[in-house]
Amino acid sequence: MAAILEKKSWRDFDWLIAFLAVSIVCFGVWQIYNATPTETYWQKQIIGLFIALFAMIVIALTDYRRIIDAAPLIYGFGLLLLFLVLIPGLGVKVNGQTAWLNVPLLGRFQPSEFVKIPVVLMLAKYFGERRMGPLRMKEFFVAVGILAAPVFLIMLEPDAGQSITYFPILAAILFLSAIKIRWVILAILAVMIFAPVAYWVGVQTGKIKDYQQQRIMVILDPENADPRGYGYHTVQSIITVGKGGLTGIKGDTETSQSALKFLPEPQTDFIFAVTAENTGFVGCISLLLAYALLLSRFIAGARESSDRAGMLVIMAIVGGMTFQIFMNIGMALGFLPVIGVPLPMMSAGLSAILSTFIAIGFVLSIRMRRFVN
Repeated sequence: MAAILEKKSWRDFDWLIAFLAVSIVCFGVWQIYNATPTETYWQKQIIGLFIALFAMIVIALTDYRRIIDAAPLIYGFGLLLLFLVLIPGLGVKVNGQTAWLNVPLLGRFQPSEFVKIPVVLMLAKYFGERRMGPLRMKEFFVAVGILAAPVFLIMLEPDAGQSITYFPILAAILFLSAIKIRWVILAILAVMIFAPVAYWVGVQTGKIKDYQQQRIMVILDPENADPRGYGYHTVQSIITVGKGGLTGIKGDTETSQSALKFLPEPQTDFIFAVTAENTGFVGCISLLLAYALLLSRFIAGARESSDRAGMLVIMAIVGGMTFQIFMNIGMALGFLPVIGVPLPMMSAGLSAILSTFIAIGFVLSIRMRRFVN
């Protein structure tokens, strides 16, 4: 059976998914160049694309069920990487966060980007083997435990932005595992009650830093935000987005907010603002349509999956990617706080593009084996 599968693998390969993913990255490379024409980020992104494509093809041609069987080992290795980041002398500190490791030839490597994959595999393995029926309390707490371990280590870096991106993965898995509605309602009520309390305690104890408080206040009261202080990022992003108009400035570096370095971190956190500036409303809508088509192909793959575990893997990836798109665009438009969430396949960074293409490799692997039991 394995031999037969490999012979027809390329026939079952979803070329549209691969084309859309590569197209979005290429579009992103153009925007990274527009944002930082004098830097080498766009060249590094092209190199990252080739490395990511290789990883995607390797995963796609590998039977995902064998990888899911090894999920506990992969999950344990992921936790080890997160732990190594916290060891003085090994972890690399950038912008106040010790979230990277130095890897020979590749440079800085961010484990928190990659550990999402082991979390997805671990949750899919556990819930893929459960019996049908309403979610039991024990299963719920096991799922929370699987998520809590990496999130706790990431918060020690500290990287609140990355830790938040893990929760949609759990939410997607629980939703598809028939979680009871009353639990969802209770969870929402608990967040509404305890979030303000946790915020107050964090402020009083100093766990929530002054700059974090200011970023939240910029969203709640933008009119009184200091445009030269903590409100600078949001204000400049909004100006950059508005400057694009209908069709954008088309790479005019003499008038570009990002190229003239008014917009901080344009190649990563605010790449959507750069896209809006250079391609306007038309370019932004085209990008969103490409994302929508890509995610719809993912969902089609989940529906056709030959087993429950494969379906859960794809839908967890859909949940995580959708959340990141929403968060990044929300930051660029000024209605969400700036917390450093990259825009999938658009933001510069080897760790981000590689982890995303590995996830896409799993989607392709599952689709290629949808007719095999």
